[in-house]
Amino acid sequence: MAEGEKLIPINIEEEMKSAYIDYSMSVIVSRALPDVRDGLKPVHRRVLFGMHELGVRSTSAHKKSARIVGEVLGKYHPHGDTSVYDTMVRMAQDWSLRYMLIDGQGNFGSVDGDSPAAMRYTEARMRKIADEMLADIDKDTVDHQLNFDDSLQEPTVLPTRIPNLLVNGASGIAVGMATNMPPHNLAEVVDGTVAFIDNNDIEVDELITHIKAPDFPTGGIIYGYDGVKEAFHTGRGRIVMRAKAHFEEVQGRECIIVTEIPYQVNKADMIKKTADLINEKKIEGISNIRDESDRKGMRVVYMLKRDAIPNIVLNTLFKYTALQTSFSVNNIALVNGRPQLLNVKDMIHYFVEHRHEVVVRRTEFELKKAEDRAHILEGLIIASDNIDEVIAIIRASSNADEARENLMERFKLTEIQAKAIVEMRLRQLTGLEQDKLRSEYEEIIKTIADLKDILAKKERRMQIIKEELLEVKEKYGDERRSEINFAGGDLSMEDMIPDEQVVITISRAGYIKRTPLSEYKTQNRGGVGQKASSTRNEDFLEYLFVGTNHQYMLFFTQKGKCFWMRVFEIPEGSRTSKGRAIQNLINIEQDDTVKAFICTQDLKDEEYVNSHYVIMATKKGVVKKTLLEQYSRPRQNGINAITIREGDELLEAKLTTGTSQIFLGLKSGKAIRFEESKTRPMGRSASGVRGITLDSDEDEVIGMVSVHNFEDELLVVSENGYGKRSSIEDYRITNRGGKGVKTISITEKTGNLVAIKNVTDSDDLMIINKSGIAIRMSVEDLRVMGRATQGVRLINIKGNDSIAAVAKVMKEEDDLDGTDINDIEVNPE
Repeated sequence: MAEGEKLIPINIEEEMKSAYIDYSMSVIVSRALPDVRDGLKPVHRRVLFGMHELGVRSTSAHKKSARIVGEVLGKYHPHGDTSVYDTMVRMAQDWSLRYMLIDGQGNFGSVDGDSPAAMRYTEARMRKIADEMLADIDKDTVDHQLNFDDSLQEPTVLPTRIPNLLVNGASGIAVGMATNMPPHNLAEVVDGTVAFIDNNDIEVDELITHIKAPDFPTGGIIYGYDGVKEAFHTGRGRIVMRAKAHFEEVQGRECIIVTEIPYQVNKADMIKKTADLINEKKIEGISNIRDESDRKGMRVVYMLKRDAIPNIVLNTLFKYTALQTSFSVNNIALVNGRPQLLNVKDMIHYFVEHRHEVVVRRTEFELKKAEDRAHILEGLIIASDNIDEVIAIIRASSNADEARENLMERFKLTEIQAKAIVEMRLRQLTGLEQDKLRSEYEEIIKTIADLKDILAKKERRMQIIKEELLEVKEKYGDERRSEINFAGGDLSMEDMIPDEQVVITISRAGYIKRTPLSEYKTQNRGGVGQKASSTRNEDFLEYLFVGTNHQYMLFFTQKGKCFWMRVFEIPEGSRTSKGRAIQNLINIEQDDTVKAFICTQDLKDEEYVNSHYVIMATKKGVVKKTLLEQYSRPRQNGINAITIREGDELLEAKLTTGTSQIFLGLKSGKAIRFEESKTRPMGRSASGVRGITLDSDEDEVIGMVSVHNFEDELLVVSENGYGKRSSIEDYRITNRGGKGVKTISITEKTGNLVAIKNVTDSDDLMIINKSGIAIRMSVEDLRVMGRATQGVRLINIKGNDSIAAVAKVMKEEDDLDGTDINDIEVNPE
């Protein structure tokens, strides 16, 4: 040990503790977390300030990146050139920042994760929006501190006009805490900030009407709104992001085309991992992936195998790949140098507070400058009024100092005024220049009064902040890039969709669409009907239902599965469209078809779901009753509604209240009537009990009716266009499982029974042939007959045509004034 030195023993535990706390505080405060006021970390602030000082603004030419990095490194940020260059690069990438702050020239990397070119090759300058972040920095608007070697001053925060923290977000990992803030749309944030300025007590729920959700630079879809709401209210939340995808036919093959991906997803990695999952057989149905992205935009093509169902493949991709990712919001920022968790209102509040301070300091600076100038002008005006004497005094003085003192003494001037007079140029003695002095003085006195007024009134300062924000919105505001998908029956979605009645049609090939009911017009019985769909590839309309947009729909398939959907989610069909394949809307198996469909009210209403039942019938005469509550929790891949026995299939499902009577009709022309209460409620997996006994293997059930109102009549229709209505009372109530009674005389002329419905005079009938002809008629045109009769001809059948579907629709006054039956086109043009 050298002479004069001594050892001081220190407890290692205490030293570790204090050293680590010092380190962690340094990382938190001066490295990893953004400041709530300008939304920047020190490195970003130093890069922008360095460029500002270097004069590389939006109006100047680009400068080599290495030159800028050297400036920032040498003056303000001594932490390695890589950290500075990486920061600069990120601020110039349009997939990283919602509003880029730097205008880069050269290779600044790509969304595929390619590295940018070295800084000696690239060039950069500030963007116009970055100029707004540094506006008024030279007007003493923010505090400055010494740099690392105490040789220069650097700003502690920028006097930004942009609410940058909300607009561009931030992410950083400190010690013991992290931050992850999503970007938002500038126009929306400005609207929200203005609303806050107008009413400081505004609720977060009201702010959400202005700032709807984050807005990511890469676009995509925000899937579900609960996470957004939570993040806005608490500062923490999980936002699910999905890629924007659509289906397209490329070279005769169905393809999924992805045009936008979630924020912070590396496209090349995503494609590689998807390919690995396909090779491992984790994802089925994709034959090839092509990345067709170019400078016009992104386009990733997933070629599907011939037997693949696009919707199922897309859902699988969402489940297993980065096409769906989540953004965990954690709004931690530095408030007065301390980390704090902030909700959206807090962030706006601190930004407005910062802007207020900037406006006050700027006004004070301008006021001081104006007062100083006014002071000098006062002296110059005195001099110009006494110009001959002033000249005489100056000429009589031996030097400038003496002249100054003599002037001060003679005209009671201050030193500053006397100095200005001594330094006056001869041209200022002209009459024109003297008038200019006076008019400048008058202007400056007005300016001083105005600036003092601003400092005296808070509402004027707030008005200035608002005007500057609206100016920023006007200059840089743009449309949202990220769509919001209000999943899970969010009210906001319904508010935009009128709750009108619609006709839902499903074709034999499984195409579905909805059309407003008012497009149909009543016709008289016995007409040939008007063209409702042209057939091609043997397809025809098989089902027709009536519901309203806001209702929930349950689909029941012949294999006994149940799927769930909102009516407004069914694509609306134009007159010429064939609709969308049900397979693309619900994850139905390829060899399965939808057989029954129920429109229900709100499935989240406990009282409603516990007081209603679903009753089902199969072709072989089995019936089953289940509480509606069992179907109120949908799953993507459907749920089991009934266990179907071999050789059988589900035919009908109806919604009941538990007190109705059930009718089952057979192809052979028989029908049975029994009380619903004879069937006890069962679980979803049960297979049901016998409803009617069939006489032969050829016979089968063609329909089921549940009757609540016993004044209804029963309508039956045979395949060759004969039908009749008879009183319900003509059918005696028997026990469940009997053979039934005759409901229509079946002959070769009438053909087998195809439909059984309960109707009233106020109903209309819609009958559609297999050839696609549709006719709508009024039930009151049909007289009531006995149950054993043959019925009357309802529709003229041509050639080998026969009836495909019969549905009843509600009669409305407006219908009578409607247009003719429109084309319910179900085939490709």
